[in-house]
Amino acid sequence: MQQNRKKVVLVDDNPINLKLARNTLMGKYDVFTVPSAAKLFQLLEQVHPDIILLDVMMPEISGYETIKILKANPKTEDIPVVFLTSKSDTYSELEGFTQGAVDYVSKPFSPQLLLKRVDVHVLVESQKTELKHMNDNLQRMVDDKTTEVLGLQGAVLKTMANLVECRDDVTGVHIERTQHFLEMLMDEMIDKKVYNEVLDKWDLKLFLRSAQLHDVGKIAIRDSILLKPGPLTDEERAEMQKHTSFGEEVIEKIQESSKESVFLIHAKIMAGTHHERWDGKGYPRGTSGLNITLQGRLMALVDVYDALISERPYKKAFPPEEAVQMIFQAGGTQFDPALVEIFVMAARNFNH
Repeated sequence: MQQNRKKVVLVDDNPINLKLARNTLMGKYDVFTVPSAAKLFQLLEQVHPDIILLDVMMPEISGYETIKILKANPKTEDIPVVFLTSKSDTYSELEGFTQGAVDYVSKPFSPQLLLKRVDVHVLVESQKTELKHMNDNLQRMVDDKTTEVLGLQGAVLKTMANLVECRDDVTGVHIERTQHFLEMLMDEMIDKKVYNEVLDKWDLKLFLRSAQLHDVGKIAIRDSILLKPGPLTDEERAEMQKHTSFGEEVIEKIQESSKESVFLIHAKIMAGTHHERWDGKGYPRGTSGLNITLQGRLMALVDVYDALISERPYKKAFPPEEAVQMIFQAGGTQFDPALVEIFVMAARNFNH
């Protein structure tokens, strides 16, 4: 047998047919002949052919039964099968194609016709294999490029988030903590099927990465306000509240110089809505209830919770259990009551 030659298996209980087909094909292919389906299955344990020529009418196991077995086995399901048959009625041909055959060759067959049929199907299978390899390589290239782009996006997000934290040094690792709390909260929502009709449409990894930019608008707040060690005056508080609108503007500028990005859409929504309240007394727009986007309602919960459990120059940190109770009591006024119930359950895993 010559290296790199395609392999053809002939299955026929008539030795004359086997000899004729073998002599026809052996000049171009490595040819294996077997007299029955049982012998075929034994051979397939050792050889993986490129095509099988299968007699329909055989004792014990017919060609139709044989192809069913071949197609049910993942190791042989993709091997093309050409039926060799003396039947020429439409029903028999239809039955063969229904079972997965790629062609019919009538017996007695013309050697030249048999060779051409085998050539065509071997070529088709070779092209299919080559196309699959090309598609696989292309998919790997796309996956690699996607990973690269996502890595770059993550680096940009992280850099911007760190820039905010460097200016607002009282927040510590606020951004990382809120992202962690948000992930735990969403896991609980998925488990309890709360707002699942919305979450099912989101790429949750992108959404969580976007949460890093919810406070990006603080970049535009004066140091004298952002770093003030005590409570803010009414005027200063109004200025601080502008970080939500500033955040939207910053992200809009990024969107202008880049293609439409889902994570930027999420980021802009969270930046602009995470201080809205369920009762409409929040800012910047005073939106209420379900009119507040789900992104904003989620971010509001984890943002306030982290503020409660964090020490500030003007306040001590509340114990987590007390902070959770305060969140619970604000359900229906400051926060979405349905989310508050889920938050209370999710909070048990915040430190895990």
